[in-house]
Amino acid sequence: MTIDLTGLPPTPEEVATFLADDAPDAYERLVDRLLASPHYGERWGRHWLDIAGYADSDGYTDSDPARLWAYRYRDYVIRSINADKPIDEFIREQLAGDEMVKQPYKNLSPGDIDKLTATAFLRMVPDGTAAAATGEQTVARNAVVSETLKVVSSTLFGLTVGCAQCHDHKYDPIPQVDYYRLRAIFEPGFDLEHWRTPNARLISLMTDEERAKAAAVEKEAQVVETERKAKENEFIEKVLTWELEKKPEELREPLRTAYRTEAKKRTPEQLKLLKEHPTINQLSPGSLYLYDRTYGTKHQAELKVFSDKEAEIRKRKPAEIFIPAFTETATAAKTPPPTFVFSRGDPQQPKDKVEPSDLTVLTTFHPSNIPDSTPAQPTTGRRLAFAMSVTDGKHPLTTRVFVNRVWHHHFGRGIVASVGDFGHLGDKPTHPELLDWLASEFVAEHWSLKQLHRLIVTSTAYRQSSEHTAAQDHVDPDNYLLGRMNIQRIEAETLRDAMLAISGKLNPKMFGAPVPVKTDEDGQIVVGVDTTDTAGRPTGKYIPLNGDEFRRSVYIQMRRSKPLGMLETFDLPRMEPNCERRNASTIAPQSLAMMNGEFTLDEAKYFAERVTREVGADPTTEIKHAWLLAFGCAPTDAELKDSIAFLAKQTAHFKTDPVKPEAVAKGKEGPPTEPAMQALSSFCQALLTSNEFFYVD
Repeated sequence: MTIDLTGLPPTPEEVATFLADDAPDAYERLVDRLLASPHYGERWGRHWLDIAGYADSDGYTDSDPARLWAYRYRDYVIRSINADKPIDEFIREQLAGDEMVKQPYKNLSPGDIDKLTATAFLRMVPDGTAAAATGEQTVARNAVVSETLKVVSSTLFGLTVGCAQCHDHKYDPIPQVDYYRLRAIFEPGFDLEHWRTPNARLISLMTDEERAKAAAVEKEAQVVETERKAKENEFIEKVLTWELEKKPEELREPLRTAYRTEAKKRTPEQLKLLKEHPTINQLSPGSLYLYDRTYGTKHQAELKVFSDKEAEIRKRKPAEIFIPAFTETATAAKTPPPTFVFSRGDPQQPKDKVEPSDLTVLTTFHPSNIPDSTPAQPTTGRRLAFAMSVTDGKHPLTTRVFVNRVWHHHFGRGIVASVGDFGHLGDKPTHPELLDWLASEFVAEHWSLKQLHRLIVTSTAYRQSSEHTAAQDHVDPDNYLLGRMNIQRIEAETLRDAMLAISGKLNPKMFGAPVPVKTDEDGQIVVGVDTTDTAGRPTGKYIPLNGDEFRRSVYIQMRRSKPLGMLETFDLPRMEPNCERRNASTIAPQSLAMMNGEFTLDEAKYFAERVTREVGADPTTEIKHAWLLAFGCAPTDAELKDSIAFLAKQTAHFKTDPVKPEAVAKGKEGPPTEPAMQALSSFCQALLTSNEFFYVD
């Protein structure tokens, strides 16, 4: 795992290919193969999703159903990075993709769909406005705008612009008025006075042709539905007559009249009469099965034939897909909503009106012209002008902030260590000339992320040993000057994905709706379909995922309120509102998760089964193969000797003290029962929890 470009360990075939490649540029050729892998986009797309604040299910609450379609933004990011879409184009689409697409947004081409999908970058922050009370709407709406500004400014500028929302920035030259000038660029898309809730911002991708087909299918289904309703009425009339015959003659007609009267128009006398005769009152299409038992009829079954036929017909309807886009309304584009400086950041205390503009401290070095509106266009053009300005290759921050983030992910520390703060309180660059040169090279190479990765991972700095020397530690104990390579722990998602890959369980399926998460019986958030009832009580139902539980972590449901327990333990970011830099903590729950965690034990078992399946049951051969799968190399003689002794000791232990079988929950597998397999599982678990597996060295 020395080159972490895909987030997965090399396969034995990849190792063999690399070792057999005796060309002088063998390492460079390996890098090219990794960059061409579809897993590359999954690995590096994840880091852009961090700074975008990606969540595909909810905000801080479950009040944003539009999140159900957020996964399309995740897929857009992965596809773009795999295709090596120039990052300047990538950024422009996310800031103003809707302004590049002709209106109305119908019968869209794949390219236009991509541009509109990209604008979900501006829709990722929590949005609780659909559930906010009337009196709290102003504050809730303002929170969405301010959080979005934090994401945009930290992503593009690496500055804490949000600190100027209530007053002039205390440390950086960002006056409060500049914050609202920057906000004015995005105001027409938000429009506090004419707010659109998340669902109102969804754009349907159904074409006119698909709508016509859906209408034709629905018309066909309506014919069957009409037949079903006629049968329902016939059966209900028949049962009603039978039931009325059981009643006193003087009540039959009043009961029939009361039953046939629309519920909201019934008189108190009719309501009282029906209540006194529940067998009449409860008669409905849904309760016919109760009367079937009484009269020996099969009315419910006959109606089900019609219902099933309707359902089969409607299955032929084209599925309607939506994207959670960021757009401007025609009204806002024609008459842009004004932007005011809020006194102390309070949206209910507007003061001076401001015009859209970039930060003054940046326009001093890089003039930008943000129009108030563009009459010839169906949008104001503000965001597009801003996007063109920050990606013209001359902006003082955009490229430097971006290449610094990439450097940070490769070396564990950015050239500017505070990757989200290039301001006064941030760290000074350790190699300012290198940062400038990388930014220039990045633009010269047409904003190619793959070329930037290639440049970094083939450099002498990256290919250094991580071994300490006394001389270097004396001169540069914190390794700021990169006299050696930093040792880095792999990230939470990489850890889970690597374990799945080594166990042979990794599902390579890409894209699509996220794999759901649920709370298990121990209170842990795990992969699975939640089958609790509306009151949160367990129903005991189990819905299999058919292999989707083994998909890569980037496809697991990302919920701010319910992060996957395995990933959270190893520092999965919570997106508040986004993640500028991941932490790498060392805490006791991590050790416990690797020793006793259900996921770890399962993957160790699958790992052992894979080893035996591929090379047989000879202990020496098993150890060598397991070592190759886990570390991409063969064990040394000493390591092999120690491993053989460990395996023999564990086998003897399980023979004399076998593991007692325990009840296993539905959908789960128990531990191995054969001593040899139990011992091999223990050995495989030891490999998965070793420093050599946990760290990029």
